[in-house]
Amino acid sequence: MTLTAQGIDFAYGERLILQKASFAPLRPGQLTALIGPNASGKSTLFRCIAGLLKPSAGEVHLCGIDLSTLSTRQRLKRVCFMPQFFAANAALTVFDVVMMAQKDLSGWRVTPADMEAVGQALNSAGVGHLSEAYISELSGGQSQMVSVAQALIRRSDVYLFDEPTSALDLHHQLSVLSQIKSAVAERGAIGIVALHDLNLAARFADHLILLGQGRVLAEGTPAEVLPQDNIATTYGVQIEITQGPRKDLTVHAYSS
Repeated sequence: MTLTAQGIDFAYGERLILQKASFAPLRPGQLTALIGPNASGKSTLFRCIAGLLKPSAGEVHLCGIDLSTLSTRQRLKRVCFMPQFFAANAALTVFDVVMMAQKDLSGWRVTPADMEAVGQALNSAGVGHLSEAYISELSGGQSQMVSVAQALIRRSDVYLFDEPTSALDLHHQLSVLSQIKSAVAERGAIGIVALHDLNLAARFADHLILLGQGRVLAEGTPAEVLPQDNIATTYGVQIEITQGPRKDLTVHAYSS
């Protein structure tokens, strides 16, 4: 199973967002970090892969199948997308919204197994204590953790997480990314997470895709991508990469 994008173009009116965006096959069990500055096209690329936006050119293939040929239901079953901003009915509880994700594609009769699965998902995400809280009562960080639980309770071939750590403190950033990485590896799924923090990308990702001005500028392992000159050019900063005793990479950024 692989996921590829070939020559994706997308524009809002006259404003071109993606320009011939392509990436090499992403493989199961690996976590890819989609990196790039604000307005580089990361969210738009995710929405094109998920089928929420229709590219004006190009194709996305999963296992050799053009995803645009699948029905909406088939695509939803194979590709799970967690948007940057959590959206749910404010009158629902945390338990309710995760249960809705559990039952979304399999009917609405709730079984004891469903109840147990939702409880485990909330506990794994560190939000079990919020199960009876209403969505309207959550902080931004709590909403993100619930959104991750909502995504991971689904069994999909591809998981897309759009900046799942942007509202979290350091402890919860590490926890959420560890959870995502473990789930992708254990399920043999393809995982892509959009990140701004290059050090988190270096620590958790097996593979990086650098997006700038709607184009894929580089892809490969963190050790291959992060030292490249176009990282500094794309972000408009000076970059220095150091390696720790465990061969972990650290990115130091300085104003140009």
